[in-house]
Amino acid sequence: MAGIACSRLTYNQSDVFQQIANWYQMEWKFPLETTLTRLATITPLKDQFQLVMTRDGVPIGTAGVYNNVRILEKIPRLKIYTYWLALVYTIPTERGKGFGALLCKNVEEEAKKEGITKLHLYTDTAESLYKRCGWQVLERMEVESRNIVVMEKNLAR
Repeated sequence: MAGIACSRLTYNQSDVFQQIANWYQMEWKFPLETTLTRLATITPLKDQFQLVMTRDGVPIGTAGVYNNVRILEKIPRLKIYTYWLALVYTIPTERGKGFGALLCKNVEEEAKKEGITKLHLYTDTAESLYKRCGWQVLERMEVESRNIVVMEKNLAR
């Protein structure tokens, strides 16, 4: 995939912060300020991070590793899982081209560098993508009328 790069978001990339916040607002109705605050909070951390995928220097996707994700508010028992792959997003014109899988692979590699040995995620729309990427189903549940699957990937292998 020529011209594709994936890098860790840093505190001084306010223009990219804004782009990600706009994407998340359009896709999931997240308030802009919530995303901007979250990105500012995690960028200095080692074990939580956000990656940005670019094509020829233009952002086309993003994903992160977080300790606190929305499902934990609804299902507190899932707090036994520390690290969550979350907020995987590719712009609509680039979907179906393998960039989601490539983002996941890059997140996994970055997580390994930080000593993270296991990641979790939840989804109601992309189970087949994650299965193709080697994720295992842990459980299924209904949360607010959504059929959610919680998945795990062991990075120590």
